[in-house]
Amino acid sequence: MSFFPLEIVKLSNSIFSNATDTNKKYLLSINADRLLSPYMKEAGLQPKAENYPNWENTGLDGHIGGHYVSALALMYASTGDLAIKKKLDYMIDELEICQNASGNGYLTGVPNGKQIWKEIAEGNIKANSFGLNNRWVPLYNIHKTYAGLRDAYYYTKSEKAKKMLIKLTDWMSNEVSGLSDAQIQEMLRSEHGGLNEIFADVYEITGNKKYLDLAHKFSHRVILDPLLEKQDKLTGIHANTQIPKVIGFKKIAEVEHNQKWSDAADFFWHTVTENRSVSIGGNSVSEHFNAVNDFSGMIKSIEGPETCNTYNMLKLTKEIYADSPNSSYIDYYEKALYNHILSSQNSKTGGYVYFTPMRPGHYRVYSQPETSFWCCVGSGMENHSKYGEMIYAHSNNDLYINLFIPSKVTWAEKKVVLTQENNFPEVPETKLIINSIGKLPFSIKLRCPNWTNANEVKILINGKEIFTKKDAEGYFIIQKKWKKGDVIIMKLPMHITVEQLPDQSDYYSFKYGPIVLAAPFGNENQTGLYADSSRGGHIAHGPQIPLNEIPTILGDASSILEHIKKDENTPLNFKISGLYPEKNYKNGLQMMPFYKIEEQRYILYFPQADANKIETIQKAKTLEEEKTRALDTITTDKVKSGEQQPESDHFVQSKDSNTGYAEDLHFRDAKGWFSYQLINKNKSSKYIYVTYFDTQKNRNLTIELNDKNIFSKTLEGNSGANLQYAVIPIPETEKDKEILTVKFTASEKSTTAQIVEVRLLNKEFK
Repeated sequence: MSFFPLEIVKLSNSIFSNATDTNKKYLLSINADRLLSPYMKEAGLQPKAENYPNWENTGLDGHIGGHYVSALALMYASTGDLAIKKKLDYMIDELEICQNASGNGYLTGVPNGKQIWKEIAEGNIKANSFGLNNRWVPLYNIHKTYAGLRDAYYYTKSEKAKKMLIKLTDWMSNEVSGLSDAQIQEMLRSEHGGLNEIFADVYEITGNKKYLDLAHKFSHRVILDPLLEKQDKLTGIHANTQIPKVIGFKKIAEVEHNQKWSDAADFFWHTVTENRSVSIGGNSVSEHFNAVNDFSGMIKSIEGPETCNTYNMLKLTKEIYADSPNSSYIDYYEKALYNHILSSQNSKTGGYVYFTPMRPGHYRVYSQPETSFWCCVGSGMENHSKYGEMIYAHSNNDLYINLFIPSKVTWAEKKVVLTQENNFPEVPETKLIINSIGKLPFSIKLRCPNWTNANEVKILINGKEIFTKKDAEGYFIIQKKWKKGDVIIMKLPMHITVEQLPDQSDYYSFKYGPIVLAAPFGNENQTGLYADSSRGGHIAHGPQIPLNEIPTILGDASSILEHIKKDENTPLNFKISGLYPEKNYKNGLQMMPFYKIEEQRYILYFPQADANKIETIQKAKTLEEEKTRALDTITTDKVKSGEQQPESDHFVQSKDSNTGYAEDLHFRDAKGWFSYQLINKNKSSKYIYVTYFDTQKNRNLTIELNDKNIFSKTLEGNSGANLQYAVIPIPETEKDKEILTVKFTASEKSTTAQIVEVRLLNKEFK
């Protein structure tokens, strides 16, 4: 199976071409010199401008530069825009200057990175999930540079980028040449993106087996080995750290025809898409895979599916589909494309979304081009630059129509030009026009989506209906001698369906065909709707609507579809009724495609309850919400221990420390110490609130604040009360400081408590 290059798939007017145009403006608004500044500094050169703020000057300096090169390459391939090409050429030229200045192929924006690479080459490796040798995920960072150079070569045929990519790969090969496999595996505990995929790509480009060997060395066995045994060991681990690794496993499998590794990647794909994803196609809570039998965190959290995760799941889907062209892979791709990726862009400003909360009544935050440089800004730049990549595919004699997106494709080998016209999904049909034709025969394969009934699909050629059955891959095959001007119309009836949370709890999402519907729920109190440059600016920190105040579908689950009706006079407009409390929602709520809702609160998943249970359920929700809200109301800052981004946002430092996962909670402990920097907002904090496990003896809870010991306690391992908390007054001498460094230290021959969460409070909590 082969895909058509982006440059020969031209989008016509649609929601996707609009998103592409909006993204192009965003890309052109970026100051390339500011993105290049970290690279210049690391190369010992004078920058032409200062770093951008946010993640670009607090440790992950340079990561967006790599994404930006990829996005420019994709956008130029998609549009041919010369202003984009000029930006791309400038980035490559300037990066080449930096690489040449380094002298050994080295190229990155990692601040003071040369020192850590020297330490690693000498075997001095200090790795954890969020860092490596006291730097914020430098391998993840440099992976973006690799990917940018690779994409510049793949999509724009830049020979300069190709040479730079090979030089950078040779540098890495030399850096780890003295390390054992065990040492490299230890290093891979730190998030490292898809370096194994890149090195397999370089092998494919050059044919030099040393790069394939390097790809194997950079394949993380802790993740790969369970997948080879068809074991799901994903609960509790950082989701987007793993997906790029699996893309690498699949790429290696492709280039060396390794069926076991290919099957492992496919097992991962099915596990994530079928057991760990919500209706929009996204996955993870607070960036981590939650338990498959408990999605309560998905509903409660304001940190829902991360856009980067879906970006990478679509890349994995593309790789798997190339080997196994089954329409079920496209079903997922379409689902995630319309409902997560498309919805992650603000259509007016071009801003990108990090978290898409599934919490009913909450909202999303949008990036700004001068303030926001999170990972999902980088992947977002790419997402909206490549909408043409999966619309069509081809084998030797078959042209696959996968997505119903208005566009034109040229199949040079067959001298075929085909145009697709439609107003999908407003009108559930598509038209295909053969604009030109060669002499070589070919078949057209029309995807039969999983959201329609194959028996209801109608296919007309030049106005005459034909009858054909769906094949084993999920396609209708049309075999005939084509001529210029032939017209195919495919009518695809869409129906309203319902999708329950994967754990089968009583929360339901509604769909119309492939489109997920949601209810707009007001625009009040959307604090930080447009992100500032703070480390937590990507999170929607505004007031949360209590779950007991969210409208509930009142009635039996078996009749839930009866609550939603389509407005036959307005495309894609729906109403949901039969909601509790009836006095508040007697007229029901409007429902519309989620991708059309912007800068508003929304409900994607509705709770459901029988009439005889509703009062009990609402009381339980009220009690739980009151306790949570009471604590949140007096919290000035907080960090969840053991979770990668919250810890990074609070500048975690540690010695001889580890993270863990128990009772659906992450924690951190240490035989040495660890610390966080918390913001004393308005200098109003009066207490430190610490949540911890007390299940093991020979542990202690010793807390320092700004290097002063303020609390010490020996733990007894109380099995009867696992989760504990301590409230410690902040000394008067520290209350007027803007940054409070909270440090947990182990006693001699002891270990710290397993710390779950640390908060600053402006009032005492009892």
